[in-house]
Amino acid sequence: MAAIAPPTSSHHGLRLPRRRVDGDPPGAHARSSIRNVLPRHEQGGVFAAEGYARASGKPGVCIATSGPGATNLVSGLADALLDSIPMVAITGQVPRRMIGTDAFQEHRLLRIVEEEAFFLATSGRPGPVLIDIPKDVQQQLVVPDWNQAIRLTGYMSRLPKTPSEVHLEQIVRLVSESKKPVLYVGGGCLNSSEELRRFVELTGFRLPTTLMGLGTYPSSDEDDLSLQMLGMHGDCLC
Repeated sequence: MAAIAPPTSSHHGLRLPRRRVDGDPPGAHARSSIRNVLPRHEQGGVFAAEGYARASGKPGVCIATSGPGATNLVSGLADALLDSIPMVAITGQVPRRMIGTDAFQEHRLLRIVEEEAFFLATSGRPGPVLIDIPKDVQQQLVVPDWNQAIRLTGYMSRLPKTPSEVHLEQIVRLVSESKKPVLYVGGGCLNSSEELRRFVELTGFRLPTTLMGLGTYPSSDEDDLSLQMLGMHGDCLC
């Protein structure tokens, strides 16, 4: 498990040492770029990994043992799923002979699973991915090749496509004809704050935000264009 994460992924791994994840400490320490962080509880570890992903933009990684260790990750993984936070959770498992032979039939499959996990966590709509590794597989030697292109049968990345000229003309027409246009901003604009600000200054549109859209536009702007957050816990005016 020395190369469980590709070089461009997380620089921090949060783990609790237990019987079902005994194979990872030597591998983790073999990669000087990975800092091994020891939380006091799996739930704290998964939320810390989520916080790392939110702050850095890189997928957070956490490691837990099988059984109760894995179930302690559920709340954090559910939160990451709902908020589209890229994460990879690695859990231990009993040896394959104790759970059947319906997974990890050969070493190459383990490498593919690792690559696909980070690909899925960071492509399309970001979110959490779980890798469950049996104990006997943890103890095998694997040399991954991160240069291979990832092609998943049946998987379709849902990244928005660049609108065509016809669609842009329709958007401009609808916006121009609108009497009271409102710009509803979500988490997809987190990395486009400057562009959003220029667009609002140019058009004068007022804008509410979703919970994940907080911070994309100043809530205390001088032009009073921000309507704060919309929703059950949102601003009364909005």
